[in-house]
Amino acid sequence: MPTLATVLGHPRIGIARELKKSLEAYWGGATPAESLLATAQEIRTRHWSMMKEAGLDQIPCNDFSLYDHMLDMAVTVGAIPPRFRKITDPLNRYFAMARGVQDRGAGIDLSPLEMTKWFDTNYHYIVPELSADQAFVLDPARIAAELAEAQALGITPRPVLPGPVTFLKLSKFADDVPSGKDTLSLLPRLLPVYEELLALLSGHGVTCVQIDEPCLCFDLDPAGEEAYRVALSQLGRAARRPSLLVAAYFGTIGDNLRLVTGSGCEGLHLDLVRAPADLDAALTALPAGMKLSLGVVDGRNVWRADLAEAHRMVRRAVTALGSERIMVATSCSLLHVPVDLEAEKRLDPELKSWMAFAAQKVAEVRLLADAAEQDEPQGAEFEQAGAALARRRTAATVTNPAVRRRAEQVTDAMTRRVASFGERSARQKLRFGLPLLPTTTIGSFPQSREVREARSKWRSGALDGEGYQDFLCAEIRRCIEMQEKLGLDVLVHGEFERTDMVEYFGEQLEGFAFTQNGWVQSYGSRCVKPPVLYGDVSRPRQMTVQWSGYAQSLSKRPVKGMLTGPVTILQWSFVRNDQPRSETCRQIALALRDEVADLEQAGVAMIQVDEPAIREGLPLRRRDWGGYLDWAVGAFRLATAGVSDETQIHTHMCYSEFGDILPSIVAMDADVLSIESSRSRMEPLEHFRQHGYPNDVGPGIYDIHSPRIPTVEEMAALLELAARVLPVERLWVNPDCGLKTRGWPEIEASLANMVQAAAKLRSTYSGR
Repeated sequence: MPTLATVLGHPRIGIARELKKSLEAYWGGATPAESLLATAQEIRTRHWSMMKEAGLDQIPCNDFSLYDHMLDMAVTVGAIPPRFRKITDPLNRYFAMARGVQDRGAGIDLSPLEMTKWFDTNYHYIVPELSADQAFVLDPARIAAELAEAQALGITPRPVLPGPVTFLKLSKFADDVPSGKDTLSLLPRLLPVYEELLALLSGHGVTCVQIDEPCLCFDLDPAGEEAYRVALSQLGRAARRPSLLVAAYFGTIGDNLRLVTGSGCEGLHLDLVRAPADLDAALTALPAGMKLSLGVVDGRNVWRADLAEAHRMVRRAVTALGSERIMVATSCSLLHVPVDLEAEKRLDPELKSWMAFAAQKVAEVRLLADAAEQDEPQGAEFEQAGAALARRRTAATVTNPAVRRRAEQVTDAMTRRVASFGERSARQKLRFGLPLLPTTTIGSFPQSREVREARSKWRSGALDGEGYQDFLCAEIRRCIEMQEKLGLDVLVHGEFERTDMVEYFGEQLEGFAFTQNGWVQSYGSRCVKPPVLYGDVSRPRQMTVQWSGYAQSLSKRPVKGMLTGPVTILQWSFVRNDQPRSETCRQIALALRDEVADLEQAGVAMIQVDEPAIREGLPLRRRDWGGYLDWAVGAFRLATAGVSDETQIHTHMCYSEFGDILPSIVAMDADVLSIESSRSRMEPLEHFRQHGYPNDVGPGIYDIHSPRIPTVEEMAALLELAARVLPVERLWVNPDCGLKTRGWPEIEASLANMVQAAAKLRSTYSGR
């Protein structure tokens, strides 16, 4: 029997971001629901057909989503919070859960579900909201409809389900629960719904279901281990079900392997890109008959597979278990990579020969499966891949000796501020004279249609450089005037020159390349186009000084210089895999250190270096945390520690569970840290109280990922919660994140309310 080929999932946005455009047209009222659903079906049909034509033996379905797959599963198992049940239309209710909804005429004002990043990706998951007495009820309509679509195309699909333990571990309770009770306590109520769903799928002719359990790659406490033993064995014993492929990815399964091998499930998938050592353990531990899916093609990055090394792993598995028990697969879903490299017409041909997007990775999987019985793989594809890899290893464009010498000369003293925070804070207060609870924003303002059109004309040559610069200056002036009118205390220039907070800097730095269509989904309709970081990094010229300096010249109030931090640039790029990430990050930090110095020299006295990705880069296993945090924190400090005591360093973090790394955040030693906290109603601040966070904090009180305009009372209540946890003298007032995706009218209304909320709290606390 030949070795089978498969992938764990496919990108869902479309090669030209068709899903994004259709979603936003529907949300804006420009198109009806039928148009959105037709676009979604067309994307699914195209991708299924491509995978079938490429020769995949098992094709995933139910990996598509209109917003997020965790949200989809919440709807499927009936985990719909009571506040949304008043919305009777299923599609409107779904998007209300994702984005919130505000219709004061109809008396509807609903905040959305929380959103966060799990694992170590830049993907934002919706957090299902459960109650202590949660009842789960199956709603199979969406899964059944998608299954019927695939079967009508002559495809025998493998449905993909977030596993029950991962679903619960990534959920949260919405209300007060007894001490010690966590979401895993709901497992006995949830499992019967999964059994019911599996029986339904079996009745529809499904022969295999993929159960995604990436939490198997975490360190599990006894309760977590017991939850997996119960869940997998109960599903494994279910009388009427398809075969089950349990998929563990994003890291090593390690000792948790035994939880799957003893479950009675028919298959196990391992991420052998992240954890190649798991293969030998699995070959020893797998019970007779259990199949093994080998994740040997990287689903997280854009580099061609080392086919020779991947083939060696496949051969070892086939020799040990037989080809009938082996599948060749991607390490994880291809959700995290762009759709098709063939759409790139401007990439340097040599660089392009080193790369693979989703379509090319599908072909690599099929190629490796076809060669599984060969001791030495034959054919032009293997030869071409090997030659491209050899050229990449020796390419002159990859290595810069001067950059490497400078990185080797970094000293510990270069990563430390001269004075303590207390001393710096006193000097900064004298310099800036800010009121109690100073108000500011995180950095970006709307990337309006006019901004996008001007950038497009400039890039096409229809607008010359001088004209484009004049346009940007006018936008900055408008932004500064608006902030002053609203009464904000610390201003920003709006970042109108930037397409993206990472892409912009990559365009200014050596060692980066850019795609035309290399889009990946971040959340909902939000797509990013990560730079391709292929070589040593250096800064040939100033990147932001012109714009920040101009903005500061327009106002007597402080204007923050805005930079993206080294870890975030690293994490949100497609990073080179031919050297340790720590070395690449240090190179980026040195380039940013030069920019920070130039901003300070130009009179910019507040500099924000954003690190929203520092938590998401954390390895899944705690034993690996120390090494990562040492170099990640060191890179931030290397970028920022060269300034004077009077210069105030800000940083921003969002949509990550970072309470467990708070000591490392303290060690970053930023003067002001702003965080996302409105959706969770200040929940992260409890960690700050427990750890005694010593520096200033700006907890977000305005959820910018929702179209709702929060009221003064709502934001004042959040500030009051914050003031109960941290000294009010160390609190700042700001939104959760940047404002580039919002519109000007809602921003002005929301920021006006935010300023009023701060004033309200000042009057309460200033006389204490």
